Amino acid sequence: MAKTVIVVIDGFGVGAMPDAGVLRPGDIAADTCGHVLDHCRTAFGRPLRLPVLGALGLGLVHPHPDLARRTHLPVAAGRAALGYPGADTFAGHQTMMGADFSRVTVARLADHLDEVSDALTTAGHRVEPLDGQPLLVVDGAVLVHDNLEADPGINWNASGRVDDLPFEGPGGILAIARTVRAVAPVARVIAVGGHADGPLSGFVRPGDGRTIGLDTPATGFYRNGGLQVQHLGAALDHTRQLPELAARAGIPVTLVGKAADILECAAATRHPAVATVDVLSHALDAVRAEGDALVVANVQETDLAGHQQDPERYGHLLEQVDAGLAGLVALLADPGDRLIVTGDHGNDPTIGHALHTREYVPVLIHRPDAPGVELLPDAHSLADVGATAALSLALDPEDLAVGTPLHTGRRAA
Repeated sequence: MAKTVIVVIDGFGVGAMPDAGVLRPGDIAADTCGHVLDHCRTAFGRPLRLPVLGALGLGLVHPHPDLARRTHLPVAAGRAALGYPGADTFAGHQTMMGADFSRVTVARLADHLDEVSDALTTAGHRVEPLDGQPLLVVDGAVLVHDNLEADPGINWNASGRVDDLPFEGPGGILAIARTVRAVAPVARVIAVGGHADGPLSGFVRPGDGRTIGLDTPATGFYRNGGLQVQHLGAALDHTRQLPELAARAGIPVTLVGKAADILECAAATRHPAVATVDVLSHALDAVRAEGDALVVANVQETDLAGHQQDPERYGHLLEQVDAGLAGLVALLADPGDRLIVTGDHGNDPTIGHALHTREYVPVLIHRPDAPGVELLPDAHSLADVGATAALSLALDPEDLAVGTPLHTGRRAA
């Protein structure tokens, strides 16, 4: 019997990818891990206490003076490129689980107005641009627009006031979003409904990269209660992702935190949670159960701290994560067990904006049955992490849509 646990520290990057500065030149200096460590040493008057992340090889991947460069644990350590366009939690997790994102693109709504408008008109809706701008008003009530809370072109939104139109049902906000989803090339179309402080047209503003959309926080949706949101992902073959492969093989699957919200697997046990202590507690409980297991847990609060541009909170959360990882390392001690710690993108809280950063992420693998410490070559995609996990569960990685198992590189000094 063997257990494989994947802990995704949301928004935890270890340095900018070569193309990180294409959208924002300053992002070429992004380094979530290094900048949080630097800031917290000054703010707290001490280094962050991350003994387990250090023992898992983080200092081998990111040679920071506050991280141990040696470890007594049998680990393989490396880093991975994202393997999908932009820097996005949904795309990151889907890719990691083996989904093929090669047909998903980064695109402004402005470049696809005609096909979106035609699809909505064919579905029986009345469609018009808002004051000649490149966003659409549907049935006089719902705005279809670029999402301004992620990198430009990653997601589109269909937003409406539930006072004007129901969220669900024929002709509702969600139905409009589904029509947009059918022709959208982007990773996500997000249906958003809530109570706004006024007409939505008053909260439209330009974003980065010549996008234009709704300033959703300014509308009052998030503070007025009654918010309804549904994420509509790009069409993916979930039967060729790691959770479904494991479930078909009779391996119990547990999805924790944000992973429970965004990953597909009908047979999975789900524990949605936001608080880091809750996420790690659910993961520990799943590991304590008898038999084989695949556990995928997302620690979301680090990403939230990045969006809030709060490096001190980020640092405290990393210490919470480290404490939880200690329990997982202690439990995953049998031959064949694996603990994989990684990220889905970066979110540098010191970079000067509240958006994700396109960074490499760590790949730290605890393998009780392996001798010594080895360094992994850079993975081309997060899909390679999922393929590596499949192999550890005695599944065939070739059954995933994409991904190649990581083979150890050289022995660490």
